[in-house]
Amino acid sequence: MADGMTMKRVAEIISGDPSRRYVVVSAPGKRYGGDAKVTDLLYETHACLLRTGECGAPFAKVKERFRSIVRELGIPFGIEQLLRETEEEIVRERSEAFTVSRGEFLAGRVMAALLGFPFVDARDVVRFGEGGRPESEKTYALTAAALKGKPHAVIPGFYGADGEGKTVVFSRGGSDVSGAIVARAVHADLYENWTDVSGFLACDPRIVDDPERIASLSYKELRELSYMGANVLHSESIFPVREADIPIRIKNTFRPSDEGTEIVPTSKYRFGGRPVTGVVGKKNFAVLLIEKSLMNSEIGFARKILSVLEGHGVSFEHMPSGIDTISFVIDEEQLRDGLLKRLQGEIEEAVHPDAVRVFEDIALIAVVGHGMSRSVGISARLFRAIAGIGVNVRMIDQGSSELNIIVGVENKDYERTLRAVYEEFFK
Repeated sequence: MADGMTMKRVAEIISGDPSRRYVVVSAPGKRYGGDAKVTDLLYETHACLLRTGECGAPFAKVKERFRSIVRELGIPFGIEQLLRETEEEIVRERSEAFTVSRGEFLAGRVMAALLGFPFVDARDVVRFGEGGRPESEKTYALTAAALKGKPHAVIPGFYGADGEGKTVVFSRGGSDVSGAIVARAVHADLYENWTDVSGFLACDPRIVDDPERIASLSYKELRELSYMGANVLHSESIFPVREADIPIRIKNTFRPSDEGTEIVPTSKYRFGGRPVTGVVGKKNFAVLLIEKSLMNSEIGFARKILSVLEGHGVSFEHMPSGIDTISFVIDEEQLRDGLLKRLQGEIEEAVHPDAVRVFEDIALIAVVGHGMSRSVGISARLFRAIAGIGVNVRMIDQGSSELNIIVGVENKDYERTLRAVYEEFFK
């Protein structure tokens, strides 16, 4: 959606298959290295508005982007009036959420004009409740009603409204969620997500040269891979379609003939023969290790520690344990401004452990795949690959579903460990 040529390509994709009925658009992104995303310009616009009372230079850049897009498209469209009305609304609303949502709104209006489809504003159909929580059932009902009788429509992603009509936005990447909401509301046969890559890869291409494309994976595998850093699709976007067992297909806007990746309901997943689907990872975790003799016989021990974490709004990623030990793996982003030290002190006061130890700068690497439960020796191969490059494993965690095995290594060893594990299972 970055420029007029991309929008033309999108229009060709949509018109190339009559079963593609409802189109959810995101805001224009970067056209080239060093360019700005429209959403980032809109965040700057809101900051400028608060400082000066005017939208200023950042919104002038947004206006020029959309003028350029309409010129490239060569369609009769009243862009100047729409931009003028939008700027007036931004000044009147003085809301960050409203301002940053205008990228999707304007892109949706232009795309609807290009395709000749009706435009359905997300503020009319996507509902949020208290605390910005999505109201799923109300949203599905409103969306289904708005699209009833419309064989085609364009809906902007990323935003909706609360019960008072105030604009609320999803987190960045929320257009993926919006697309899944529309698919769920109309009981679609397929949710296609068009992006700038040809599906999921089995490892990070910034670390591993030319990793294999994943042809098919399950909802559960998608959650594991997305959470651990495979950022092709917003990890929360599968929930609406998972409820209705709607498959997802990831496709490349710039290479539409590529097969992409199909994501299917876990109940319909068919084992393809390879035990490991992907190898992914993330850096910068801390591990809180609590030791206490006879911990297993002390009722409420873990609950007391969790209460300390909850009191500071801290969530944990994993909780490996032993007979006299329990560990909490926490994203270091949550532990700024001396919070880690305070947590140590409060845990010592709450459970009187023998020791509380902290390991920082830990990277997690996950081997993911339904086929692992069917294959003998996966763990042996994993640890042999890591030992082969002389890296020490600091943590091991495996769920009872046998869908993944997670190991912790030091940040400095992350890249070479990821490469070694990938080569073990894919070369």
